[in-house]
Amino acid sequence: MKHIPRKRFGQNFLTDQQVLFDIIRAIDPKSDDAMVEIGPGLGAMTQLLLQSLKQLHVVELDRDLVARLKNNFSPAKLIIHEGDALQFDFTSIPVADGKKLRVVGNLPYNISSPLLFHLAQMAPQVEDQHFMLQKEVVERMVAEPGSKTYGRLSVMLQWRYYMELLFVVPPTAFDPPPQVDSAIVRMIPLSQPLACDAEKLGQVVTKAFSQRRKVIRNCLAGMFTEQDLIDAGIDPQARPEAVPVEQFVALANKLSKPADR
Repeated sequence: MKHIPRKRFGQNFLTDQQVLFDIIRAIDPKSDDAMVEIGPGLGAMTQLLLQSLKQLHVVELDRDLVARLKNNFSPAKLIIHEGDALQFDFTSIPVADGKKLRVVGNLPYNISSPLLFHLAQMAPQVEDQHFMLQKEVVERMVAEPGSKTYGRLSVMLQWRYYMELLFVVPPTAFDPPPQVDSAIVRMIPLSQPLACDAEKLGQVVTKAFSQRRKVIRNCLAGMFTEQDLIDAGIDPQARPEAVPVEQFVALANKLSKPADR
């Protein structure tokens, strides 16, 4: 029986075999990898991953798809976690000593940003992440300072990860075809991210980019003085998209130490 893609789950199933092979080549799975796939769907990528892996964990919310996966794969090879990836504790997946978790998936576009932030909390336990996302989202993730697409998502993720847009996937590769292009992104957690409180950085970046057309002195008025900005190496007349990650981190650290101000 054919599965009808559900809009509420943001389901667009990748069917193009060449694209699937290109993704597997980019992931380069090894037999003993501790790997989890988010949103395996009908199992197109799952099947190819299991040709290399001894075992694969998957997180799937749709009960109908869970039933299909159980019918199509051995429970010894495929460990199914039924539930919402936004609520799932990825650190609960067992990992051998000296290894870290590898995360892959065709992420539902309607929850991609919250899911990326959820996973970022576990970055120290992760080796790498390979995701298919809306191309526009990936472009924001990897954007350089000074770019119109550089913003909150860029700063918060670049603080924790090295990221690279690998290749673009057209709508025709899916069933049903989405309205937008997709892209494959590789995310490798930085071994030594700049020391910073994630919550404070989030507060600074959210406020800074809430009024993109204003200069940063005005965006952050009430949170920092002009001298605070200068001390962090920031031109108070610069726009938020011109401020690099490390200077946002400097502001967040200043926020964490009000006594020093």
